[in-house]
Amino acid sequence: MFAEKLPSNSAHTSREPAVSVILTVVNEAAHLHEAIGAILKSNYDGEIEIAIAVGPSKDETEKIAQSLATQDKRIQVIANPSGRTPDGLNAALAATKNEIVVRIDGHSAIDSNYIREAVKILRETGSVNVGGVMAAEGVTPFEKAVARAMRSLIGVGGSRFHTGGSASSVDTVYLGVFQRSALQSVGGYDPRFTRAQDWELNFRLRKAGGQVWFDPRLQVTYRPRSSARALARQYFEYGRWRAAVSRYHKGTANFRYLAAPLNLILQLSCLLLTFLASPWFLIPPISYLVTLKISSLFIGKSWSERVRLPIVLIIMHFSWGIGFITSPRGLISNS
Repeated sequence: MFAEKLPSNSAHTSREPAVSVILTVVNEAAHLHEAIGAILKSNYDGEIEIAIAVGPSKDETEKIAQSLATQDKRIQVIANPSGRTPDGLNAALAATKNEIVVRIDGHSAIDSNYIREAVKILRETGSVNVGGVMAAEGVTPFEKAVARAMRSLIGVGGSRFHTGGSASSVDTVYLGVFQRSALQSVGGYDPRFTRAQDWELNFRLRKAGGQVWFDPRLQVTYRPRSSARALARQYFEYGRWRAAVSRYHKGTANFRYLAAPLNLILQLSCLLLTFLASPWFLIPPISYLVTLKISSLFIGKSWSERVRLPIVLIIMHFSWGIGFITSPRGLISNS
């Protein structure tokens, strides 16, 4: 892995503006080389600087990051002692200089034209942040089923960065390509939000008068979690922190975020009433399971995916719902 040849550093004479790429990683040994390699192979003639904020990891993430930095002087490695995402992103921001900031995830790999198209769209629309499709792609059978669920309406609702759609102004986008001046004007990422920091930041950018823009031409390959336990943990944290954002920024909750907790309450209530009152209360749980199974038959592209999808969808729905309902009111202040 360490010996893989990275694209050479060449002189930049293009009029394309210089960009700063930032990412923060913890335990990303399996994907970090792919993520950085995709950046360096970008079809972009402007200068690129990359800052990797590395948190305490149990794998060889830091070793890989240092190896990448040794191979290419455009890369710098920054310590992120807390391991928290907003801390790492703010540290990477402080260590870079260019006006256009490209956020990348350690679980992602950008398309070769991503930076060029994003910079063009940023200029054309006058937006403060632009983003595109979180194109989930799995490798193992379980990951492929998770990827299919993450790109479906029944899995994640109608969010365009998951399911696609036409280019337009939106509430939030995946990752993002920013105007640094806009980021700095709102104080960067709020360090209190361990999760949901993207949505929370985009809310403040919009509140300050900026526009957040989605364009489906911007594609980012996302590597989903590889186990049921990791997936459940991820969606539990999503629900937990999305509830915290909703409490902090009043009036921002919508049906898409409330669907999972409401469904969880409905299913558990009906199961309880089945034992206490009547077997007729089994109708909603059975209907829910049948809906998942039928939907899986349609959205799955192979029988392996169709078999696994109902379980994956239940994990995603229920984990989000449990996280949302049990989110402690002191979560932000205690972070």
